[in-house]
Amino acid sequence: MDTKIKAWWLGHSAFRLESPSGKVIYIDPFLSGNPSTPENHKDPDDIDYILLTHGHEDHVGDTLDLAKKTGCKVVAQVELSHLLKKHGLNEDQRVEFNKGGTVHFDDFSVTLVNANHSSSFQGEYAGEAGGIVVSFDDDICFYHLGDTNIFGDLELYGEMYQPHVAAVPIGDYYTMGPQEAAICVDMLQAKVAVPIHYGTFPVLTGDPEDFKEFTAEYCDTEVLIPKPGEQFLG
Repeated sequence: MDTKIKAWWLGHSAFRLESPSGKVIYIDPFLSGNPSTPENHKDPDDIDYILLTHGHEDHVGDTLDLAKKTGCKVVAQVELSHLLKKHGLNEDQRVEFNKGGTVHFDDFSVTLVNANHSSSFQGEYAGEAGGIVVSFDDDICFYHLGDTNIFGDLELYGEMYQPHVAAVPIGDYYTMGPQEAAICVDMLQAKVAVPIHYGTFPVLTGDPEDFKEFTAEYCDTEVLIPKPGEQFLG
C-alpha cells in the first residue's frame, strides 16, 4: 500500500502510528503489563498523542504513566476522560469528545464512532466503548474497531470513511471471533485488515489464520498478520 504513515502492532489492541509529519500516535497503549508486547516497546518516551477506544485496563494500559512521562495529549470519550483526570491526568493534556465527534490535530483527524461493547475504568462507569477513525491528511484512513462484535453501522462507516486499514478484534470470548470479524471486514470493504485482541491471554482463542480464511470467503480485503512489535506500514 502506498502510504507515508508508519504503523506497528504492539500486541493485543495496541498500535504505534507515525504521521507523515512525524507525530507519534499510540492507540490503546496496554504495554508494560502486556505479555505479548516486546520489551523494547514497553516503555516508549516519544509520544505526541494517545487515543483510547474505551476504559478497560487492557486498553487504557499505561496511559497515565506515559502521559505524565511525555506530556502527550490523551484523546478519549468524555466520561473516560474525566475519570483519567480524577486519577491524575493533567487538565491541559485532556482532549474529550464523544461519538460522531471529530477532533483535528496537526496533519490528521480523529473521529469517535460506535462499538458494541462495555466500558469502565477502575470500577467506575466510563461512558460507552467506541471505535477510532484516524484520517491522515492526503493519506490513508486507519480504523481501529476497538472491542466490539458485529453491528450494522459498520457498513455505513465503510461508505463514509472508506478505511484503507481496519484493525479488527478476533479473539472471541470478550469480542467477536474470526468469522464475525471477517463479515465485518466485508461490510467495511477496507483494503487491508489486521487482526487484533487475540492470543494475549489463554481465553482469547481466536486464530488469525482462521480469520484470514474466512475473510477470503467473503471479500477481497488483504489480511496482514504482523507479529507483536512488527512494522507493517511505511
